[in-house]
Amino acid sequence: MESQVNDILSKIEENAARVVIGKREVTRLLLAAAAAGGHVLLEDVPGTGKTVLAKSIAKSMGCRFDRIQFTPDLLPSDVTGLSFFNQEQNAFTFQQGPVFTNILLADEINRATPRTQSSLLECMAEGQVTVDGVTRRLEAPFFVIATQNPVETIGCFPLPEAQLDRFIMKISMGGLDSAQERQMLDRFIVEEPLATLEAVCTDKDIRQLQQACREVSVHTDLRDYIVALVQATRSHRGLVSGGGSSIVNQGVSPRGTLALLRASQGFALVNGRDYVVPEDIKAVAIPVMAHRLIGEIQEEQKAVVIQGLLDSVPVPTEDWTKR
Repeated sequence: MESQVNDILSKIEENAARVVIGKREVTRLLLAAAAAGGHVLLEDVPGTGKTVLAKSIAKSMGCRFDRIQFTPDLLPSDVTGLSFFNQEQNAFTFQQGPVFTNILLADEINRATPRTQSSLLECMAEGQVTVDGVTRRLEAPFFVIATQNPVETIGCFPLPEAQLDRFIMKISMGGLDSAQERQMLDRFIVEEPLATLEAVCTDKDIRQLQQACREVSVHTDLRDYIVALVQATRSHRGLVSGGGSSIVNQGVSPRGTLALLRASQGFALVNGRDYVVPEDIKAVAIPVMAHRLIGEIQEEQKAVVIQGLLDSVPVPTEDWTKR
């Protein structure tokens, strides 16, 4: 099974790279999140390829895909679905919303009102939808990829902490260097790679991938290391940066502790291992923990805080091979 899982991950990564240039690390983080059964928030300025990357991953996986363009007038029922009276059947009928899919692209999620944003809370945390007192399970795998633009404020509603905590990772796309940007021009000058992208696996493969992620071994010392990192975020109080200080009033939640564990397992799997090493934890620590810090602290400083904790919390040394 291990070689089969590695083959699935490699195929998805290579397939997405046919469309998205220079974003291997971001793609690997996305795959780690999908393997861990989590959800991802992609945040960056317009035009960096957030939506294209999300679509490339979705088309590569061969799962059912749906997209919601979040706007201020979007209603919760537009997301989850609603019950209406069917005159032909003389009974209420439930019409499923776009969340009844495998991969959901929540595009520009911060443009919707908090009431509509909250309609995803139950879906993301519990894999189910409750409408009019009736709970309906979502079919696995269920993977939300949300995008948002951090620079616009007019017509936007910042995601509340409870919503942010549902995302296993918050990832920034980053820019392209000159060579990568030239490669993009050469690739897209005639063709549209996304339009011709085909699936390289099925939803059954993704469920197998998620099961394999749960079986990735995590040494007891590394479990202690994860707890130590999370505990350090809760005791952190100040960071001197440019003559100022940043105060963290609330550190990573217990849900964040589990997210760091699962993301580390997923990243190990993406790297072809069935056991976690400290480098896996360090690779996902900022995407997993930074957005969970609450306090008088700017977004860019959150990553600095987490990096400082990675530099200060002792890393255990051991033979991490599965045993």
